[in-house]
Amino acid sequence: MSHQPEPRYRRILLKLSGEALLGDQDFGIDPTMLRSVADGVHALHGVGVEVAIVIGAGNIFRGARLMAEGMERVTADHIGMLGTVMNALALQDSFERNGLNARVMSAIRINQLCEDYIRRRAIRHLEKGRVVVFAAGTGNPFFTTDTAASLRAVEIEADLMVKATKVNGVFSADPMKDPSARRYRHLGYDEVLARRLGVMDATAIVLCREHSMPLRVVDMNRPDALVRAAMGEDEGTLVDDGPTGAATLDER
Repeated sequence: MSHQPEPRYRRILLKLSGEALLGDQDFGIDPTMLRSVADGVHALHGVGVEVAIVIGAGNIFRGARLMAEGMERVTADHIGMLGTVMNALALQDSFERNGLNARVMSAIRINQLCEDYIRRRAIRHLEKGRVVVFAAGTGNPFFTTDTAASLRAVEIEADLMVKATKVNGVFSADPMKDPSARRYRHLGYDEVLARRLGVMDATAIVLCREHSMPLRVVDMNRPDALVRAAMGEDEGTLVDDGPTGAATLDER
């Protein structure tokens, strides 16, 4: 009688950009991408992993252009926070249609639509097998959803943070433009900062470093990428406080 292997990481914080929900569209939410995310999270649940998510809003609102036209940064950031709530509610609906129990928790008060973020309640939801989607970033302007992801990962005592991107890990150059770009299998936090690799913003990486939160960067569109990451397999790029990483050939 065969036994299913146990995941190396029991609780994972998944960071999704808003653009992950775009699909082939220029704006908004592609139902196909919602289903794809739900399938990936469902697979994680199937191997016994507790899943929390931080979602961005780049598919709905990007404030850089409006700020260039004179919009105040704080106002732009608040609009972006509301965009993350919309994405979080769409994810919640998709998860529940996929057979998962889900809760949206917002860092800003909008409790006619979702719960306020309370750390102990979030952990309790996870312990009960619910997917928790964290919306509205940190609730403060000037902080990215990357930083919010690192913060929430530390607060809920996640074993691993996973950042989903369009490529399988961190590369020595943009693999979309440079076919000779090489994938890093393993990097230290300080190396990411020193090389300005753009994995996440510097504040997010420093938070991970100060709390020894391992980060794995993966291409969520690769089959079983999330499950492989949960199992501790060589998927994408691992960033932690271990030894300096070495570039390897792209294994996409």
